[in-house]
Amino acid sequence: MPLIAIDGAEIFYDVTGPAGGPAVLFSNSLGTTLEMWDRQARALAGRYRVIRYDTRGHGRSTTGSGDLTIERLALDAAALLGHLGIDRAHVVGLSLGGMTAQALAIHHPERVASLVLMATAPYLPPRENWETRAATVREKGMGAIVDAVLARWFTPAMAQTDPAALAHLRGRFLAVDPEGYAACCLAIAGMDLRPRLGDIAVRTLVVAGADDPVTTPAMCGDLARAIPGAGCEVVPGSAHILNVEKPDEVNGLLAAFLAVHAPTDAARDAFQAGLSNRKAVLGVEHVQRSLQNAGPFAMPWQDFITRGAWGEIWGDPTIPWKTRSMVTLAMMIALHREEEFKLHVRPALKNGVSLEELRSLLLHAAIYAGVPATNAAFRWARDVLGSELDAVAPAQPRD
Repeated sequence: MPLIAIDGAEIFYDVTGPAGGPAVLFSNSLGTTLEMWDRQARALAGRYRVIRYDTRGHGRSTTGSGDLTIERLALDAAALLGHLGIDRAHVVGLSLGGMTAQALAIHHPERVASLVLMATAPYLPPRENWETRAATVREKGMGAIVDAVLARWFTPAMAQTDPAALAHLRGRFLAVDPEGYAACCLAIAGMDLRPRLGDIAVRTLVVAGADDPVTTPAMCGDLARAIPGAGCEVVPGSAHILNVEKPDEVNGLLAAFLAVHAPTDAARDAFQAGLSNRKAVLGVEHVQRSLQNAGPFAMPWQDFITRGAWGEIWGDPTIPWKTRSMVTLAMMIALHREEEFKLHVRPALKNGVSLEELRSLLLHAAIYAGVPATNAAFRWARDVLGSELDAVAPAQPRD
């Protein structure tokens, strides 16, 4: 059984996926085990090295001695990565796992390549609530709070949409060591990461459940605004344990984020090839501006078009770039796509299209796309090229 001794405790972990793939570390929520990430692991393990572990005092990990703090839990994550020979990982955490991930990025920044923080917060008062919950499970066991906790974890629809997952999480919760659970409650009670959020210097995505009563979308929005450059997504129809309630939606967000910030070797090569073609056709300044202005929300789109349109299509040598430019302009006329037509006019000239050929293309489009479309295209061309069009040779009269 894979166990590592860290600071007086034994931490259980699981690793799956290709050894050479980018490392993705998952940290679980309070009252759960690493199995909460089963569907995410299945979705990602084909391309990524997926590492999951049971937080101290949960599942097969022991609690150890002494008081627990979020910083100590972050040290567990850092030590596990070191044990596995992983310099840096893309870290995904939910609730307590998200708190651990924040602390890891703050106190061990050399270990973190990017962050996905789900249903979490840097500070979750009042302290008395956590102290009361810790005292309750120590005195009465996990069954004393299970119903109240699960009511916050999932929307009422979960009982109908995925009763098996609900039953599994309930069973895992009841099996958690009350002392370990209580120790983690007190770690949350004493936590306040807010003063250090501005120190987080990696790409970060914050994800909230639309119906989460614990870490609400508004709270997650506040967290995203406090971390430089962070993005925020809200998953509809989900409460606190949103990755279990809406696995497909969460997997889609993770896949898009990791495709950009944790590309595999093949994806990285495709992106670089596409980036080279894109810069060559559209110009370095335009492409750099598009990438810099994308932000976390639009960066997956930039990655997609760079790899797909510019890497695979423009990178296909079957059709010369001059021909591709003319085909692109013709389709933009037919579809009345002014912005894209203007974007491709000057690159078309750079790819060898003459002003005479451009004019002939516009006239040709009038036959197949209509006079109004070509009338607009002549105006767009003038907007971009201005007086340069005056240098075009007069059309030769037909006999």
